Amino acid sequence: MKRILAWYKRHYTLNVGIAAFLFVWQLIHLYWLTTHVAFLRLFGLSLFNLQGIWQYLIIVVDYTEIPALIMTSFIYIHELTKRFSWKNIWFLVFINSQWLHLFWVTDEFVIQQFINASVAILPLWLAWFAIFIDYLELPVIYDTFKKFFVSLRRRS
Repeated sequence: MKRILAWYKRHYTLNVGIAAFLFVWQLIHLYWLTTHVAFLRLFGLSLFNLQGIWQYLIIVVDYTEIPALIMTSFIYIHELTKRFSWKNIWFLVFINSQWLHLFWVTDEFVIQQFINASVAILPLWLAWFAIFIDYLELPVIYDTFKKFFVSLRRRS
């Protein structure tokens, strides 16, 4: 474990940069989630309806979240090995709540719930909760980019 932490510390800027780059893709997914899924339910209007190859690309973008979650978790675990901080604990909770969203309450469930609530097995409030979970990434994305740019500045 000490060797892994030592390697991580030596390559901190690279690791944070990769995590930030992977996480920035989630902004595209959040934009789609807001302008297509939520807007369609709330206003009956989609502002970003993807079809064909674009629909498959948004799925690929969504699954870049998996390595982003793993790498970003390492960032906050690394921070906690240096010193305890409730912010780091909360950010770990925020990003790891995404696993619940990814593997239990998927986007397909949310869309199906919004389109045809009578067919869905799970309640409507759970669809809104799944969307809320996705937005817990935003402060972590911001903080990850901040850590990356601070790390770059320290290296120069």
